[in-house]
Amino acid sequence: MKKTKKLTLTEKIVKKLSREKIISERVINQVVMHQFNTAHEALKNNNTVEISGFGKFTFNVKKANKRLDKLKKFKKGYEEGIEKGVYKDEKHKAWIKNKISTLTLTINSLNSKLENNEN
Repeated sequence: MKKTKKLTLTEKIVKKLSREKIISERVINQVVMHQFNTAHEALKNNNTVEISGFGKFTFNVKKANKRLDKLKKFKKGYEEGIEKGVYKDEKHKAWIKNKISTLTLTINSLNSKLENNEN
């Protein structure tokens, strides 16, 4: 039996709009992704973004600080695990190093946003 792939919200939006407007999914996907990317960029520079039909998205400093602390703890734990040789399997070690890299990017992004918010 073939397993059906669960669609992401973006894919659902693209498929629905494509059918309703009789426009190719590729074109609709480009428009939707442009909107999401623009909103993401706006959130980097501002505290609030409002998208009609989706709601208002606000940067919450208190939640960001809590998340930042949590991410730093995860990163520290992974780094200590690598130093102590906890991860024996090379695939697992590579995955952990990738996770550390991703955490570092997220931490830097949050730090930047919080610094901008202080000014």
